[in-house]
Amino acid sequence: MSLPRETDYGTPARKSEKEITLSIDGIEVTVPAGTSVMRAAQECGSSIPKLCATDSLEPFGSCRLCLVEIEGRRGYPASCTTIAEAGMQVRTQTPKLADIRRGVMELYISDHPLDCLTCSANGNCELQDMTGVVGLREVRYGMKGKNHFDLLSALTKEKDESNPYFSYDPSKCIVCNRCVRACEETQGTFALTISGRGFESRVSPGDSQPFMESECVSCGACVQACPTATLMEKGVIEHGQAEKKVTTTCAYCGVGCSFDAEVKGTTVVRMVPSKDGGANHGHSCVKGRFAFGYATHADRITTPMIRKSIEDAWQPVSWDEAISYAASEFKRIQAKHGRDSVGGITSSRCTNEETYLVQKLVRAAFGNNNVDTCARVCHSPTGYGLKQTLGESAGTQTFDSVMKADVIMVMGANPTDGHPVFGSQMKRRLREGAKLIVVDPRSIDLVRSPHIRAEQHLKLKPGSNVALITSMAHVVVTEDMVKEDFVRERCEWHSFEQWRDFVARPENSPEAMEQHTGVPAADVRAAARLFATGGNAAIYYGLGVTEHSQGSTTVIGIANLAMATGNIGREGVGVNPLRGQNNVQGSCDMGSFPHELPGYRHVSDAATRALFKDAWGVEPQPEPGLRIPNMFEAAMDGTFLGLYCEGEDIVQSDPNTQHVEAALRAMECVVVQDLFLNETAKFAHVFLPGSSFLEKDGTFTNAERRISRVRKVMPPLAGKEDWEVTCMLSNALGYPMDYRHPSEIMDEIARLTPTFHGVSYERLDELGSIQWPCNEQAPEGTPIMHIDQFVRGKGRFMLTEYVPTEERTSKRFPLILTTGRILSQYNVGAQTRRTANSMWHDEDRLEIHPADAETRGINEGDWVGITSRAGETVLRARVSERMQPGVVYTTFHFPESGANVITTDNSDWATNCPEYKVTAVEVTRVTQPSEWQQRYRDFSQQQIDLLPKKREKV
Repeated sequence: MSLPRETDYGTPARKSEKEITLSIDGIEVTVPAGTSVMRAAQECGSSIPKLCATDSLEPFGSCRLCLVEIEGRRGYPASCTTIAEAGMQVRTQTPKLADIRRGVMELYISDHPLDCLTCSANGNCELQDMTGVVGLREVRYGMKGKNHFDLLSALTKEKDESNPYFSYDPSKCIVCNRCVRACEETQGTFALTISGRGFESRVSPGDSQPFMESECVSCGACVQACPTATLMEKGVIEHGQAEKKVTTTCAYCGVGCSFDAEVKGTTVVRMVPSKDGGANHGHSCVKGRFAFGYATHADRITTPMIRKSIEDAWQPVSWDEAISYAASEFKRIQAKHGRDSVGGITSSRCTNEETYLVQKLVRAAFGNNNVDTCARVCHSPTGYGLKQTLGESAGTQTFDSVMKADVIMVMGANPTDGHPVFGSQMKRRLREGAKLIVVDPRSIDLVRSPHIRAEQHLKLKPGSNVALITSMAHVVVTEDMVKEDFVRERCEWHSFEQWRDFVARPENSPEAMEQHTGVPAADVRAAARLFATGGNAAIYYGLGVTEHSQGSTTVIGIANLAMATGNIGREGVGVNPLRGQNNVQGSCDMGSFPHELPGYRHVSDAATRALFKDAWGVEPQPEPGLRIPNMFEAAMDGTFLGLYCEGEDIVQSDPNTQHVEAALRAMECVVVQDLFLNETAKFAHVFLPGSSFLEKDGTFTNAERRISRVRKVMPPLAGKEDWEVTCMLSNALGYPMDYRHPSEIMDEIARLTPTFHGVSYERLDELGSIQWPCNEQAPEGTPIMHIDQFVRGKGRFMLTEYVPTEERTSKRFPLILTTGRILSQYNVGAQTRRTANSMWHDEDRLEIHPADAETRGINEGDWVGITSRAGETVLRARVSERMQPGVVYTTFHFPESGANVITTDNSDWATNCPEYKVTAVEVTRVTQPSEWQQRYRDFSQQQIDLLPKKREKV
């Protein structure tokens, strides 16, 4: 039995202040102006047959099944393309319409394989459904003659199985165009077309290529739109139709897409993006849609393990024994070396509830504030910069706000790769006419893609963000483009005057800053004018802003620019950090930094500590604890010797890998809680099996502050969810945690955190998702922040003096390395590398400009050594004009690449966020791996050999 199908209204909903009333089959219905007759009919309970229409796509009118009769009109118009009008009299069911529909359906069926009983879409096929709806009982035309389903020509030669996740069977295609339209309208890739004419018409990826050779990005929009088995998930082909579905939230990037996990028994058959998802509205990317197989990968470790030394073999033990051993080691270390000799690291891949418990364990059970998070190494400057200027450490808008933007500035972000679902939404707005400014040293896809071209691409030198943003502000101020009425009403006038005078100085002009940025002054001026005068202007930024020595300064500069131009506090504008991982925002909200308790309240505040003492029975320490870099330094000094690391791989993700490795070797007890033996776990003494997002309940908070439910889809493979493990460890340490369900943890968070006061699982189930602040003043959440006033009262302008990074080029290191991500892989790759996504990207490569490659004798595919002041690694070269001369680029998804072996310890002045985006290097042709890579290979194999041998199944 297949799952019940959601109502499909045939065409998208329309928004209009004007409403019109019409009659459909004698029933009056009132709808917004612009609504189709088809949708109006469905609204009043009359379902009109359809094949080419679906409510996620604009009407097309090709299938001719949805014909209706309209009083006073000749013929039989298609209801999907006919707009409802006031007073219209529509009939959807008449004998004549029934005859026409049966005739149309008979033509479809006469050229379609009749293998319904064995078809993978059986029970979930719209063609099959519509055949029954129109009452077709026979096909008069027979199956002989020219057709599209001859087994030899169609199935044997034309079925495309090249994509690892879905199959394309053209013999079952009815040429409804839904897949082509989905690729264009929803995804914006334009990878599909209809090739041929007349009888030869067929869906074609690219220039009649296999899917894997085309420009298809495997987002799944075409598969979801297909009404037959033409495009079908291989999971459905293998397992059959699902028996139930569970709505949950994706555990990849910071978009936070909602998915319906369709399940058969405990097997996930497929992940279908939810139409009701507040962040994704039924769209998805290749990771969330298809790359969930890591959850059941053979590399999963599901038994706790302990060992005395990292040279020893791992010993499988019971949960109780592992927890007892870890707790006893932490107690021993603290007894000998003091309270502050241990700490913990939370993860942006874990739920809010799990993160909250880890920081609580550190503060209440360990008794110190030595807790930090991987958000430190990505968006901590966002928290600092926005808190200082606007009063809250988060983005100001919803993702949907971009659809009201007239000018979009993307700075240091690559949305189509890093946040692809939002990237598709942004592209939709750009195709509608919004203007685009890209600030990036690399030519990202948005600079030029189908039907999109950036008005300005400010191809700055890495490390010069502050110089650029300040010079844009100079233009706004000196050319009288400040929205002075907004500034006088909403901002601190004294701070504005100081800022205005500062940016107006000649040394901050685009002409003066050109020597630092490398961007022609005329281009900077044009971009500033467009941003200030082009209507609603929104800024979207990513790690290319924050991961710099002046990351916090740039965030402040972005906020200054938005306030000065009045682009805060309404739809279509705002300051929007694009968070890299699924719960970066949440991990910060939950108090994962050593100086802040949940809700961004400083540990030195006595009233806040008293509040937590009353709830926890233990008062948090008033002094900030150690940040991750400080933990490493203290470990090397012999004063920090125990670490609890949940869901984070600091060896691969943190800068200066060799320094991180040395610090972990110096520790006496490293406890890692994860799915796999990741790079950090190879230095661990206790391994506690983790649970994937499919195996737990909880919440994630995405980049737009949207809190969404994570719901358990299948039982935890190791028998416990992550929050349960943290509770066990805390209890063993002597601090009781007796929660029975994550909902109780959220209730505690809500009691203690002002911006979460109105959040509960019951409320989330009712509303679908909630954007904080959610409290007495905003019981249903806050989609847009700072509407009437800033959280801090008046917006604060701050000076943004450009200070060049200490990491500079020289004769020895003449190139600048910057890093980023790619669509098919995610972060350190622990999840995506264990899926078929590696078919697209199976190694990290070094992108280098042709001019730099030529002077070094480097060709495409050559092995090249990349040497910095910190170390050396070897990658294969990709010669590309995406890069500017003097700048090279790589990703960091594969541990053997050693991308962070060469990054340095330089960091942001305010937050210690590492300066991943600026590393001075030299690149040369080589013939063998680096010394570190050879050591890594040997050490990794040794650690794998120390794992317990898996019993062979009999």
